[in-house]
Amino acid sequence: MNPAKYKISSSLTSLNAEPVEQAPLPAKRTGSKVHRLPPSIWKKMVAEAKSPLDKGIERTRDFFLREQLPDGYWWAELESNVTISAEYVMLFHFLGMVDRERERKLANYILAKQTSEGFWSLWHNGPGDLSTTIEAYFALKLAGYSADHPAMAKARAFVLANGGIIKARVFTKIFLALFGEFAWFGVPSMPIELMLLPDWAYFNMYEFSSWSRATIIPLSVVMSERPVRKLPPRAQVQELFVRPPRPTDYTITREDGLFTWKNFFIGADHLIKVYESSPIRPFKKRAVALAENWILEHQEQSGDWGGIQPAMLNSILALHCLGYANDHPAVAKGLDALANFCIEDDDCIVLQSCVSPVWDTALALVALQEADVPADHPALVKAAQWLLNLEVRRKGDWQVKCPELEPGGWAFEFLNDWYPDVDDSGFVMLSIKNIKVRDRKHREEAIKRGIAWCLGMQSENGGWGAFDRNNTKYLLNKIPFADLEALIDPPTADLTGRMLELMGNFDYPKSHPAAERALAFLKKEQESEGPWWGRWGVNYLYGTWSVLCGLEAIGEDMNQPYIRKAVNWIKSRQNNDGGWGEVCESYFDRSLMGSGPSTASQTGWALLALMAAGEANSRAAAQGVKYLLETQNEDGTWDEDAFTGTGFPKFFMIKYHIYRNCFPLTALGRYRRLTAAKG
Repeated sequence: MNPAKYKISSSLTSLNAEPVEQAPLPAKRTGSKVHRLPPSIWKKMVAEAKSPLDKGIERTRDFFLREQLPDGYWWAELESNVTISAEYVMLFHFLGMVDRERERKLANYILAKQTSEGFWSLWHNGPGDLSTTIEAYFALKLAGYSADHPAMAKARAFVLANGGIIKARVFTKIFLALFGEFAWFGVPSMPIELMLLPDWAYFNMYEFSSWSRATIIPLSVVMSERPVRKLPPRAQVQELFVRPPRPTDYTITREDGLFTWKNFFIGADHLIKVYESSPIRPFKKRAVALAENWILEHQEQSGDWGGIQPAMLNSILALHCLGYANDHPAVAKGLDALANFCIEDDDCIVLQSCVSPVWDTALALVALQEADVPADHPALVKAAQWLLNLEVRRKGDWQVKCPELEPGGWAFEFLNDWYPDVDDSGFVMLSIKNIKVRDRKHREEAIKRGIAWCLGMQSENGGWGAFDRNNTKYLLNKIPFADLEALIDPPTADLTGRMLELMGNFDYPKSHPAAERALAFLKKEQESEGPWWGRWGVNYLYGTWSVLCGLEAIGEDMNQPYIRKAVNWIKSRQNNDGGWGEVCESYFDRSLMGSGPSTASQTGWALLALMAAGEANSRAAAQGVKYLLETQNEDGTWDEDAFTGTGFPKFFMIKYHIYRNCFPLTALGRYRRLTAAKG
């Protein structure tokens, strides 16, 4: 979908180019008279004289200037999988406030994403995903589709062939349990009493990642209450069990081996369930009260929680379970916030898992500057000021491990002051560094605070995570609840590369202690084949781009063997068409690292990585540029169906609709600058 609300009219022509002095028209002399060429012919001659590279850059530059929204920012769709919209349908049924017209549009969107084989995937052209298909089927049944509908029959066949509901992931089972379609005692426990553990305890809420914490705390309230809203027979989905479930079907499957951490935590889960079934839970009331206060305190003024759908939706569910009415201000604001994440047209509604205006705006600013848009251009100045106004100036959850650190930096969304992140912060500062804003003192002070905050978030091992420092309790990913393997936010190579790029661009030396620790971390994280794993983009191409740009910026000798190994790996992954691509399956199968059909965004990353390593004049770079120019559309955009972003590697992939355009423009602009400079 390409929503109209993200579009602006072409009336913003005042942002498309700055006034320049009109060059004298060329003239031809006939006798004693001078005849000037008509302006239309002169413009055509000038246009024809431009190189294909110049034309390609100008087309995409103009596209971004057209797409800028009136307040100065850019904001494109963040696409994920249909569970986000399916759970939205479930939420309204659970709250008892169904809007049939909105539900019809949500169902239309879900159906539109079903494959011809009958299943739903986690990413474009991905394999069928059992849990996603179950949630889509359930939402469609709630929306009135009968089990006999052809689309439902095909989906049901896929579900049953893959083990049925019993084999679904934890979150799917929780949503089914809310409606009595799965037994609560079959859901791995997350006891509310965890709220009572002090911050120094090995397992406490602040050892979970920010996104897990913001989701688990409200969800633990729901799970402590175990509510059930019974459905009429027509909406039930018992047909998705392979056979009528037996008590043993609700137990968690143990791993092979006498003792493993997973088996230990499965045993602990059994003991916790015994405790949870007891009528005597002396600490539950106090724990629920703490969780309630945490939820209310962490709601943003806009109504959001954590800036992500799981935290927002589960917080609304938790408040409902605690007796808050649907029109209570906290619930109503939360519902409005979810509605603001929706994209709607005449036929469909899709709920986004998150929105990314800060990230999108920073990416667009970097790309436009590489395209030689002047630093005082009104579009750039307006966007930079918009970003400056969103600087985070209050302490968030990160302060638990960094109590002396002053707030600074930026978040991903319009408003998410509890959870700024180092990735957005670093890119925002790079994007506004040279823009001639009106209040330059404001910019310099914001950047100073942002850099100090980012450096203060460095973990003890030398790397950076996204939202927290030293969030490295890997054992948490072994508990039965953690089947998405994403309960922690450990330091990663891509974010560490971004921080080195930030430091280098603001004149920090390679000898700075933070840089020395980061370099040591990156050398340890390098894969044997040469690349770096990508946590926040797919996958090794993303990680290697981030690292090489950081190494070059901080002043590392780019001819060192470990760096040349990475460069040679990138070259070896180039496709015959000149581009690069990598499939999401590379997170499961290392033999696929750097392999896949060429995409515009991933080709941009590969080119930027090569240029950071001094390869601007290489044959590989020239072929990559040629691929981008040959696949560019007339309006300056590129087509790209692939998901090249990640929420949780393996289990939650993202398609940033801005990526296919901003990264090629950045790469083409930088290529022009570097090759021109080298003659």
